[in-house]
Amino acid sequence: VQLQASGGGLVQAGGSLKLSCEASGRTRSMNAVGWFRQAPGKEREFVAAIRWSDGTTEYEDSMKGRFTASGDNAKNTVYLQMNSLKPEDTAIYYCAVTTAYNSLLYHFAESYDHWGQGTLVTVSS
Repeated sequence: VQLQASGGGLVQAGGSLKLSCEASGRTRSMNAVGWFRQAPGKEREFVAAIRWSDGTTEYEDSMKGRFTASGDNAKNTVYLQMNSLKPEDTAIYYCAVTTAYNSLLYHFAESYDHWGQGTLVTVSS
């Protein structure tokens, strides 16, 4: 499975960005796509995830209400709409796919089988 994340860039605080993650290859066995981020000098953290089959979503608590994950099955693409961005949202954002069906597992990086290369989001104050 190959993942291509895109949509990152420079935005002012309070602004919005929409990230995309396109999956290709042997995607049939993959149940969900997750978004993680890693800021300089910090650990990678879970952001959001969406399950292909029914659109079930999971979010890190601090991002609920600002970030929205969605998907287009026909395009094998998942999106992350990020609103009300803050400087602390600055990070490299990664998408990953998992065969796990239990959405509680989506919060854990160890649950994921394949990762994309990441896209940089920079939020200026």
